[in-house]
Amino acid sequence: MKKLVSIIALCAVVTPAFSATKAARPSQLTRNAKGGYDVTYSYTDKAKSGWYGAVRAELSFLNWENKYSSDIPLNASENHDKYSFEPLFAADLAFGKRINYFWRAEVEAGYISEFTDEDEGYAFKMSVPYLVANGYYDFDNGLYLGAGVGIALPTTTLDSIAFTDAGNRKETDVSPMLGLMAGYSYKLDDNIVLDLRYRIAGFYGTSQEREFNATHYFKNKIDLVLDNSISIGIRYEF
Repeated sequence: MKKLVSIIALCAVVTPAFSATKAARPSQLTRNAKGGYDVTYSYTDKAKSGWYGAVRAELSFLNWENKYSSDIPLNASENHDKYSFEPLFAADLAFGKRINYFWRAEVEAGYISEFTDEDEGYAFKMSVPYLVANGYYDFDNGLYLGAGVGIALPTTTLDSIAFTDAGNRKETDVSPMLGLMAGYSYKLDDNIVLDLRYRIAGFYGTSQEREFNATHYFKNKIDLVLDNSISIGIRYEF
């Protein structure tokens, strides 16, 4: 009778454990001094380090204005070009660490692909590499909010057969870059997380001057650039 009670008690302990988790498997039964059984479990789950790597593909919509000036008077319609929500492909790599259950931090390096505009023999190009540090707060339902700060390296090119200073066609400036993010994370398996993110970021563009006809100058200035981007990516958690 005593053995029967012990077996019934053992079943009562082992059965819920089996149904509660697939990772738990009883690996050893040992008889204790009181005539009962001690159950030892082995777990296949491994503790994570908190570190992760991520890769994202983005669609960026850039907004900015090219402001022109010259020592030769320009028509009012030639003083600026305004670009609104110009779609450009972008990509980034990130490496980060989960600080605790809610917070994580990462370093992100990205590149916004080249925009090109040609008109009446004049060509304008712009691309933007950047490096930022991001902080995120993860909610229980997979949503998250974040903010980032770093530097952008906007690079512009002005070309025309009228320009004589061929060595000064490209200009790169260093600008502070700030961003706010919102997104959603979905766990695909124990280590892989699908990441959907929206970000609005801002940085300043270049100020570039070129000469033509060997005596006159033409200047292009870009102030604030706003980037609205939507990205999809994968995070691998180590």
